[in-house]
Amino acid sequence: MTNKEKALALIGTFVSGDLELAKSLLAPEYKQHNLAFGTGADAFVAAVAGLQQAPVKTTVNNIRAFEDGDCVFLQTVYNFAGAGEQVAFDVFHFNADGKIDEHWDNLQNVAAPNPSGHTQIDGTLEKKDVDKEETRRIVAGFVGDVLRGEHPEKLTSYYDGDKYIQHNISIADGLSGLGAALAAMAEQGISMVYDKTHMVLADGDYALACSEGSFGGVPTTYYDLFRVENGFIAEHWDVMETLADKDTWQNNNGKF
Repeated sequence: MTNKEKALALIGTFVSGDLELAKSLLAPEYKQHNLAFGTGADAFVAAVAGLQQAPVKTTVNNIRAFEDGDCVFLQTVYNFAGAGEQVAFDVFHFNADGKIDEHWDNLQNVAAPNPSGHTQIDGTLEKKDVDKEETRRIVAGFVGDVLRGEHPEKLTSYYDGDKYIQHNISIADGLSGLGAALAAMAEQGISMVYDKTHMVLADGDYALACSEGSFGGVPTTYYDLFRVENGFIAEHWDVMETLADKDTWQNNNGKF
């Protein structure tokens, strides 16, 4: 199997309950950054086994899958044991033996369509075979200049006029929609702050930026997926997650 196929097979064990398959895909030293779960391969396998005992079966619907070097990143809709649908971005790292040895993620409840009628997962599915390093450069530049606020005056240079498809649950299409949403938040005294970006993974014309900061003063992690077209940011999906209180963490690996 390719690394992408292995990552998809691993999340598939939440449904199948195939503990042997899960064990075969994971390195013993598997490092877990989802703070609601224990770390290590045994803890993952125990979680899979636990889901099989739930009265409501877990569902997994992968939407998009990408690969960048020794990492795979996925966009998936989960419903763990009937707890409700959540949109997730997962990042899996593979060691030299082809085993999954580290995992990061961000999850957010499924919401109603945004002001432009887009959902958190619809939109372009095709991936173009273009230079991923150029995609990474554009997205990393946008995240630093605009989202981290290092050069906000460059905002319009990242867009082809007002052409911009937005999947954030609260924001309308276009650069105009983004501006209106930011202005509305400012009027309410709500700040959206990006402090640090930990990784920017790219595959073709897509790139995922994983960052931390705060929203309305509350510690928050941001996973932003962008599609680049003709050198401009063309489409955006995201998942925002409030960082859990440290006294609830089930491992000490941290979110990143």
